[in-house]
Amino acid sequence: MFDHLVMVNNLEAAMMHHGLKLPNDLNFIKEQISGPLDKSDSSWPYKGRPMEKSFLYEIVANKRNGIDVDKWDYFARDCYHLGIQNNFDYHRFLKFARVCEVSGKKHICTRDKEVGNLYDMFHTRNLLHRRAYQHKVVVIIETMITEAFVKADPHIRIQGSSGRIFTISSAIEDMEAYSKLTDQIFEQILYSSAPELSEARAILQNIVCRRLYKCVGQTTSETRVDTSPEKLLDLAKQVARSKPSSTDGNLIAEDFVVSVIHMDYGKKEKNPINSVYFYCKNDPSQAIKIRKKQVSKLLPERFAEQLIRVYCKKRDDKSLEAAQKYFVQWCMNNNFTKPQDGDIIAPELTPLKRDWNTLERDDSGSDDNDEGLHPGNRDQTPRKNRRNAKVNLFQAPGESKH
Repeated sequence: MFDHLVMVNNLEAAMMHHGLKLPNDLNFIKEQISGPLDKSDSSWPYKGRPMEKSFLYEIVANKRNGIDVDKWDYFARDCYHLGIQNNFDYHRFLKFARVCEVSGKKHICTRDKEVGNLYDMFHTRNLLHRRAYQHKVVVIIETMITEAFVKADPHIRIQGSSGRIFTISSAIEDMEAYSKLTDQIFEQILYSSAPELSEARAILQNIVCRRLYKCVGQTTSETRVDTSPEKLLDLAKQVARSKPSSTDGNLIAEDFVVSVIHMDYGKKEKNPINSVYFYCKNDPSQAIKIRKKQVSKLLPERFAEQLIRVYCKKRDDKSLEAAQKYFVQWCMNNNFTKPQDGDIIAPELTPLKRDWNTLERDDSGSDDNDEGLHPGNRDQTPRKNRRNAKVNLFQAPGESKH
């Protein structure tokens, strides 16, 4: 796309007039967007700048650890508009940033005392994904738009270079066609009268009128879940086969949408801080690494997880109630975590899985959720006797019982 914009707007002459050196500076700009143009395993894969300028690739889109101005920009904008507290102070990072040489390459380093500030940055990123970018409503709207575009794809014609015609899905092969693929495509389908676009038009109309697929539950898996389109369709079939014996109504695979969301600190399962170099006050020229155990015991044990959400396309109360119970049964069958509202939406199912009802003891020694258990699973000892048993349990020898 960048090459196309430079070409059609005759920008090369203007760039040279303002001091840019071609093609090195053009390569440098493209490498800031997508990483190395040379995908070989050479010691220095970049073309835009030599190795002695390696730190310049850690400013705009930092492939090493994800600390870059691109994040700081959308943190400030999105936190402000969403009302989410931005705990990262980029002013401090810039104040303490310096370039140090490590194994022949130069890297941007920061003071060792700023390590907590950087953990706050990645925590803020996770919050934005959890509360906004990967919110259950955002995700299902994206899914419904995708469904509409797939149905409309064979019937939309976009003219590209040399008069060639492309569909929505093939427009990416031609930048002239792709540059025409703007948000206008949504309105083009929504306001069309063509009968072949009726299915796609109905889906977009439901989005506009807020008739969205309903999320019936969210869970997690201890093992990694395959997220290929084929696997997601297979998971929807599994949900449809998980009908509890006590549930009325029949739902089929086409009534469900399974969505698997990835949450991490930007480096998948890895801790991004392990790829950051720091320096100490006593020797600012010496780059060091700081491990998690050196910072705090309250930091995350894991840096990635998958959230599994199931949506139901039917919106009537009876179907939604049935879908929720299908979902709980499916979680039980696959040994997923217990849905937060599992005891409410399927009280007849949750006591059947023992590890879902294992009580955890809090710091005071009391049983967590002791009074909130399902009646069929609660300790039948009278409340007064159980209370006395707890008193005796924590009573030191010789202490009064009163």
